[in-house]
Amino acid sequence: MIVRSKAPLRIGLAGGGSDVSPYSDIYGGAILNATINMYAYATIIPRFDGKIILRAFDKGQTLEYESSTELPIDGNLDLAKGVYNRLVRDFIGKPLSFELTTWVDAPPGSGLGTSSTLVATIIGAFSEWKKLPLGPYDLAHLAFEIERIDLGMAGGKQDQYAATFGGVNFMEFYKDDKVIVNPLRIKPKILDELAYNLLLFYTDTSRVSAEIIARQQENVRKNNAEAIEAMHQIKAQAVQMKEAILREELDKIGEILDFGYRQKQKMATGITTPQIEAIYEAAIKAGASGGKISGAGGGGYLVFYCPGNTRFSVIETLKQFGGHLHRYEYVNTGLTTWTIK
Repeated sequence: MIVRSKAPLRIGLAGGGSDVSPYSDIYGGAILNATINMYAYATIIPRFDGKIILRAFDKGQTLEYESSTELPIDGNLDLAKGVYNRLVRDFIGKPLSFELTTWVDAPPGSGLGTSSTLVATIIGAFSEWKKLPLGPYDLAHLAFEIERIDLGMAGGKQDQYAATFGGVNFMEFYKDDKVIVNPLRIKPKILDELAYNLLLFYTDTSRVSAEIIARQQENVRKNNAEAIEAMHQIKAQAVQMKEAILREELDKIGEILDFGYRQKQKMATGITTPQIEAIYEAAIKAGASGGKISGAGGGGYLVFYCPGNTRFSVIETLKQFGGHLHRYEYVNTGLTTWTIK
């Protein structure tokens, strides 16, 4: 028997950072994101020799353990271990023997929600194998708890829900970890136009998002007025972006992105770098009307809105910075699991 699962990565379109506690607990958050045809994958093959084997082919890592109810959290493939430990504790109640293989289409620290998507994908594979009673909200919330609470990794709440639900979603975040996912009905031609105009550029750098997020969280705890006001504006940006897309006022998207880019820089230090600033300004001069850093900032992917036919001049300009342009399409399907016997 082979059990498989996959879940899509996401592009954050607006509101990024307002889903991070304690801001979302105090003021509420709002996010607009869309899943794309880049995925995290997990495969489970049951074993009968009392061994647990974890393989992360994208990282070139393989770990082997004797079957146990708890695997050591030691910095090596902790996402997979964290999922296993929690599921054994809360649902399964006994040690398992299996081989788990994972792969993610984007590198960690790239800003597309790779870690959270992988956690949701691994949960999905175990849920398929053991027929766990997890609906989409349950699974996404469990993924959030494993990553943020059990493993103590700083971050927000949007990625787990994007991976699980899929599609273009306006998400609302409240205290007590309450989340509401509002799927948006968008015409195929509008999604095609967005995919054509929104360039996804990888800077060939990654970053430790937890460090940036920790500074953002500290600014809220210390009641930093400028940072908190910037987060208020970022949350408002999500509503503006939702309305622009639903009303098919696509000419406003670049301006809304640029507004968010300027505000995000005030949320915490390290969100932008001299390299990111140089890339951003060059893209604007080449015809982009706005852009954003995907994820927490500091590196990874950048997104640029290129109206009309300006995408070609922007692409040509970005070549001088190295990195590479990533072609993608939007997808409406979230976490998917299946079994081959």
